[in-house]
Amino acid sequence: MFHRSGLLRVAAEFPFFTPYLERALRADCNAFYLNPLELRRDSRVDPHIDRSLRAYCKDIEMPVQVSVLYVEVPAGMRGGELVLARGQRRLARIAPRANLLVEFAGDLTHSVERLDADGARLSLVCEQYALLDGELAQVPEYAIESRARY
Repeated sequence: MFHRSGLLRVAAEFPFFTPYLERALRADCNAFYLNPLELRRDSRVDPHIDRSLRAYCKDIEMPVQVSVLYVEVPAGMRGGELVLARGQRRLARIAPRANLLVEFAGDLTHSVERLDADGARLSLVCEQYALLDGELAQVPEYAIESRARY
């Protein structure tokens, strides 16, 4: 996660993210949660609304936008589609492909259908927030968290 003021540090430590961030980051947002998401056979993501910065600021609003870049998509993959919804109404079902950038409103419920393929479906997800000064002060200017399993 990072504030806009931490963007240069992100670029220095993760230069391969720079083209994505230059394209995806909104000028009206000041805090970002960047998350690589790797899914493998039989994995899925249940319906949810992203609010990862809530761990730092409990009353935080939803992100303004979520941007997803598909980095790797296994050949012959079945499933793994991104489903966007508002309440019970399905709005879109998007089949991932490498280098596809999908952007959607942060208040949409979204999920990923069960993946059936060898290899990994790798995406880079960026939650983009427009926080008030008091909220922004509760979020680290730059921090790396990991739940990676080795």
